[in-house]
Parts: sequence; structure tokens; C-alpha cells
Amino acid sequence: MIRASPKLNKHRNECSGKWAPVTRYCDVFATSYDLPMSPSAVRLRSLWFQVHKWLGITLAILVIPISLTGAALVWHDWLDEQINPQRFPEVTARLLEPTVYAAAAVKIALPGERVTTIRLPEKKGAVQVVLTKPLPGGGRRTHAIAWIDPKSAEPIERVGNREGVLSVMHVLHGSLMVPGVGRKIVGFIGVGMLLSSLTGLWLWWPLKGSIRRGLRWNRRPDLNSNLHFQAGFWISLPLAVLSLTGVWISFPGFFAGIRAGPPGTGPAVVEQTRLTPEQALAAAQPLARGSAASISWPTDEKPEWLVTIRGEGKPREVKVADADSGAQLVPAKPETLIRTMRRIHDGTEMPLAWRIIIFVGGILPALLAVTGILMWLRMRRRRERHRGSMAALAEADALAN
Repeated sequence: MIRASPKLNKHRNECSGKWAPVTRYCDVFATSYDLPMSPSAVRLRSLWFQVHKWLGITLAILVIPISLTGAALVWHDWLDEQINPQRFPEVTARLLEPTVYAAAAVKIALPGERVTTIRLPEKKGAVQVVLTKPLPGGGRRTHAIAWIDPKSAEPIERVGNREGVLSVMHVLHGSLMVPGVGRKIVGFIGVGMLLSSLTGLWLWWPLKGSIRRGLRWNRRPDLNSNLHFQAGFWISLPLAVLSLTGVWISFPGFFAGIRAGPPGTGPAVVEQTRLTPEQALAAAQPLARGSAASISWPTDEKPEWLVTIRGEGKPREVKVADADSGAQLVPAKPETLIRTMRRIHDGTEMPLAWRIIIFVGGILPALLAVTGILMWLRMRRRRERHRGSMAALAEADALAN
């Protein structure tokens, strides 16, 4: 039995009669750390504990798929090559004319699908031809990619935008596979994860002593609690950053005033063009030396080709008017805040060290969710045993009298 000092007994008396969770945690915190806390400090710590606990219990089943898919998608290109090696042949010969690849894609396109963009590889990979199909009545368009062998122009496969392991992972991470409101649901989950990471850091902080006291492995007598404390501390700040950027991506209109249409909407590709892809490329190359990276078709809103040239430094874009072949170099786009947030979130063009942190930041929340629930169940069992023992003592006392 723990013998409390007169200070602790006085502190318990001050806390008695308060809200039930405050009274319980007042006793737990005081006797665990042998450090009397004022009732206001106990109430604040109890509040953060309740917020952290119920956020974790409520969001656990949703956080696990979001965090694990996010960790995997950090290595998207590598995973794609491992899962679909047929899409990554070596480019050993000069590429064929873009029209040849477009014609090959049409062979495996579904009825009504049109070629909108051709992406050309540099050293490795198949030619990607983007196909879109507007639905009747102005509904959202469907997207697919036709993978074409760069040497023979033979079709490799056609994949819809929601087909394949990686595509499913993208949709699961971004919207939990819920049409329409899924992105907002993920955004609110991000808010919960942000609060959970900050409240967890507050609860981790030692009540007395230096920060090194909190870094001890044996702060608690069981494995799950120690795992939760240590993993939670090391990942709390990166997880807060990933949660904040995820919320920003989910609600761009709220943060940056961006008003975008529903996914899959926008201008449609024109049915007939005056220029061929080769003519558009020839008109663009004098303005940006290098090899073609992609060619996008004119649309009903912008009757111009968009040619991306891969050269020294970052790729340059050239607009080519479909009517008269007039070419214009597109000014380099400045780094926008939403783009920065997305790069921080998914690791695109970021240092390897940050990508590793993102990967770990996707694995550990799943571990924290599991260990947190196990800690909660352990606390419930201990509380039930305590109630049972108290009931037994009360019964024995009644019989004795």
C-alpha cells in the first residue's frame, strides 16, 4: 500500500467533491509522481487526458488505413516498379512519333475515350497516354492511362484511375473510398490527429525533473505503455506537421481561398485539331531546347497545345496555338503555399531524410492506435478489479457488523 505524505492527503482533500474524473486523476497523478498538484492543474491535465483518450479511441480504426497508405505512398515510384515491372522497360532506342503512341492507345481505349496527354519517358518506363471520357449531362469525366511500349508502340495495358493497388491506396488515403464527402472526412480526421499529437506531447512531458526523465524506457511497468510514451514523443511534432498539411490539402478553400470544381470536371478536349502533336512539338522546341516530356491536347476553353520540354534545370512549358502554330514560353510558376504544403505532406522533391520521417510518421500512428487501445482496456480491467475488491470489503464490513 502507498503511504501518502501529509501534503498529499491535504491535496486529495482539496480535490474531493470535484468532477469524478478530476478526483480520480488527482489521486493517480499525485501518488504516481509524489508531486502534489493544484486542483486547477489537475483539471487541465485531466481534460487533455480525456481529449487525447477519446480522440484515439474514436479515430483508431480510421487512422490506421490512412497512416499506413500514406507511409507506403512515400515510395510510390519504387512500389509501382515492383508491382508492375511491365510498365518500366528500358528505353534503348529513339522514341517514335507521338501520333504513333496516340494511335496505339486508341486501340485499347474504351468507347468515347479521347487522348488528352502523352507523357514520354527519358531513360526508363513506358509511354503513358492519358485517356478521358466525358459523361453525358456534364457529369464528371473518367480517366485512364494507356501504357505503351516505347520501342514497338505495342499497348501494354490500360488502367482506370481507380484500378490497381496504388490507385486504390491513393483513394483510400485521400478520401477513405467515400465518394463526395470522403476528402472532408479525412480532413476532420487530420484535425483530430493534430489535437491528439499535441495533447499527447503535453501528457508525455514529465511532471517533475528534466526532459531526460521522460525519455526513460521504464516510465510504466508494461510494454504497451512504454511503447506508446516513447513512440508518441518522437513522432509527435512530425505527426503534427503531417496532420496540419493534410488538413490544408483537404480544405484548400478554407486556408487559401482556392475554389476548385468537383474532381473530374473542367474543360474537355476538342474532337478535331488543326495541328498534329509533331507540329506542336516542332513549334515549341525553338523556345525551349531539350527533349519532350509531355504533350497535352487543346481544350474547348484553351485551344492551344501545352508542350513540356525536359532540359537543363526544371522542365519548361510552351503554349502552341492550334490555329496558327504561334508559340509562347510559359513563365516559370512560382512555388505556391498549397504546393509547398503538398510537398511537405507527400515528400515530393524533398530530401531523403524528410521522406524517411514521413514514412515513420505513417507507421507509428498505427502502433500508437493499437497500444493506446490496449492501455485503455488494461485500465478498464484494473478499474473493474478495484471496484470488485471495494465491493468485497464493503460486504465483509457489513457482515462483521
